[in-house]
Amino acid sequence: MASAKILVVDDDPAIRNLVFRYLGKHGYELENAPDGKTGMTKFKQFRPDLVILDVNLPDALGYNLCQEMQTLTDVFVLMLTSRTDTSDKIIGFEKGADDYLTKPFSVEELKYRVEALLKRQRTVTTPERQLITHGQLSIDPERREVMFQGEPVMLTALEFDLLHVLASNPTKVLRRSELISQVWDYEHQGDQRVVDVHIGQIRKKLEADGGHRFIKTVRGVGYKFAPPDTVLD
Repeated sequence: MASAKILVVDDDPAIRNLVFRYLGKHGYELENAPDGKTGMTKFKQFRPDLVILDVNLPDALGYNLCQEMQTLTDVFVLMLTSRTDTSDKIIGFEKGADDYLTKPFSVEELKYRVEALLKRQRTVTTPERQLITHGQLSIDPERREVMFQGEPVMLTALEFDLLHVLASNPTKVLRRSELISQVWDYEHQGDQRVVDVHIGQIRKKLEADGGHRFIKTVRGVGYKFAPPDTVLD
């Protein structure tokens, strides 16, 4: 994990330098950029494992940059914002952000969140490497690929992890807090509705008819994965 490549995109030189120095001391390979244009250039050249991305850049919205980056690679994106409004964070999650950190923040917490995100690349243990198949849906945990009706489904890293956890426990109701614990891998202090946002994105990509065929909402509790032969709409 310590050899992971991290790109920091923020127009505040103090934040760039602080993050660069602190994470650099812990063995990460880093690059930084002060704006969106430079950020995209370095992203394509550096090919980072994770991007720490400010929401408000001089020449671009971090939300849009996040979406553009994730069309190119399966990169993790941790967004930085001075905004505390939940709706702003939801926009970021809808664009593919994996996590959020509100300014001002401690570098210790930033490091912890970075480690939690990067750990997802290593969380698949041997018994969990088996292909999961439910009807025309197949989930390959080793390749981190999802196929539905013979076509690939493009999910973000966090969306894949959520779907994998649910599909690994068919018909079991999982609370939002349980999903956060298993997927985010740390004690999430924010609004648990972030789970709803990501589930909504999975549904859009997986279920074109909007029928929520695989992921069922259990009101007041959470979600469960319903294999095709158990769904009674």
